[in-house]
Amino acid sequence: MDQVEIFKALSNKTRLQILEWLKQPAQNFPEQPDGFKDGVCVGQIQQKAGLTQSTISEYLSTLQRVGLVIVTRKGQWTYYKRNEKTFAELSNLIKATL
Repeated sequence: MDQVEIFKALSNKTRLQILEWLKQPAQNFPEQPDGFKDGVCVGQIQQKAGLTQSTISEYLSTLQRVGLVIVTRKGQWTYYKRNEKTFAELSNLIKATL
């Protein structure tokens, strides 16, 4: 885990919001029709954020690169969910060293 890169990824308000939304997907994305087993569809995230598809894709790519989200592709759809293992490791790191 590259903690510096993770903290850089967390330094953007919208990326933080996305992670907060993904913590409780059913509450934050009630309009997603097919459940949340694979995560939240990128289109739902983009719509809620109100930003362009390319900006949201860049933000999600950053979060994926540092391991904060897991990506699942099904056909033409891409789904994102939080990587709770990384959050647990980050929490332990903070408790132990900061």
